[in-house]
Amino acid sequence: MVEIFQEDGDPSLITAALCDIARSGNMSQLARDAGMTRAGLYKALSPNGNPGFATIFKVARAMGLKITIRSDS
Repeated sequence: MVEIFQEDGDPSLITAALCDIARSGNMSQLARDAGMTRAGLYKALSPNGNPGFATIFKVARAMGLKITIRSDS
């Protein structure tokens, strides 16, 4: 299980973590699985990228990851 804690509210942490995981595998296959182009995937996960939640969700799902949002209480 991969856990990313977002206590500081910086969404770029999630993008950076997905980028690290994505680069460890086959980016072309991941892009196809996510329904994106390879260039689009690189752009979305780049430090200057600003992917929407739908893109983050598609990429995570294509990696076999599950996004969970939970309350601190």
